[in-house]
Amino acid sequence: MKTYLVGGAVRDELLGLPVKDRDWVVTGATPEEMLLRGFKQVGADFPVFLHPDTREEYALARTERKQGRGYHGFTVYSAPDVPLEEDLKRRDLTINAMAKSVDGELIDPFGGRKDIQSRRLHHVSEAFAEDPLRILRTARFAARLQPMGFAVAESTMTLMKQMVDDGEIDDLVPERVWQEIQRALHENEPGTFFEVLRDCGALANIIPELGEDEAFAAAVRALRCVHDSHGETPARFAALMSPLSPTDARNRASRLKAPNDCQDLARLTTSLMPQIRAMSSFQPDALLRLLDEADVWRRVDRFSGLLLTLGCALPDTEHEKLGWLESAQRAAIGVEAKELMAQGFRGKELGQAIHRERLQRISTCHKTQ
Repeated sequence: MKTYLVGGAVRDELLGLPVKDRDWVVTGATPEEMLLRGFKQVGADFPVFLHPDTREEYALARTERKQGRGYHGFTVYSAPDVPLEEDLKRRDLTINAMAKSVDGELIDPFGGRKDIQSRRLHHVSEAFAEDPLRILRTARFAARLQPMGFAVAESTMTLMKQMVDDGEIDDLVPERVWQEIQRALHENEPGTFFEVLRDCGALANIIPELGEDEAFAAAVRALRCVHDSHGETPARFAALMSPLSPTDARNRASRLKAPNDCQDLARLTTSLMPQIRAMSSFQPDALLRLLDEADVWRRVDRFSGLLLTLGCALPDTEHEKLGWLESAQRAAIGVEAKELMAQGFRGKELGQAIHRERLQRISTCHKTQ
């Protein structure tokens, strides 16, 4: 029985990056031996165990054989006679297919260290083509490591294009696609993720509405802006959707199975953008309609994300109007229903009174500026 540190921990150590998670591969052992040593089995499809003290994952060396289309249908074989190299061979990229023994020896059968030095993301073997999810993972690693000079190798890009042409990408379920998109939105250079998907042809399947050059450039520009401002996931996703029509944004967000907060902010962003651009002056009625549509009275926490997204999606010439919107919100947010109820307003009349008071405060705030 031998134990090896594998994958991301080895890669990040060679890159000089902090090692966050450590995964291990065990050769020459059976599940029964692992359990006798105090490990707890957690893998349902193949033997993965938690260390009794560190809680780090230890997987028995295994091989995989493709049995169908998409990322499903793999037959897993795990036994004491599976060598470490065969386990590493099933991985996606060479930089993720290295191992380190307990005494510090680097095991690198596929040239991962050389590809790190060359700043190249290269597939381990032709088995890469068996799992279309690896297209998205490769794009995500490109987004993470682009600031360090990494790029997808030409041969890997060619293989990814062939996978798309063969229809492999069609077999990905939306939930898995969203998981990769959500992670990519927070990588070091999230725009690179979508550029890689565009270059290999996968974006036409995943977000076809961004197929036009102008729309794609606007989406990536807005996303990078929100990223630089440390926006949260809903703002990042809404920025990506910002060049689309409200209908297209709503439909695509739904098909991607994006969470409700992401769908809501994308819907609001694409709905409010044309209304803001159509304003030619400070118009209290129009500003109040926008605030009502954004439901800032109950969702004030969402408003800051909305302003950030709009600021990144709209051209600089429109930013004065965002200042109007923010001023209107500050002026009207303090209207208290209970104060108006004390004056005798009830039911429909109360709603009308609240509206009048908000409108009055918005008009007054502009006059005093």
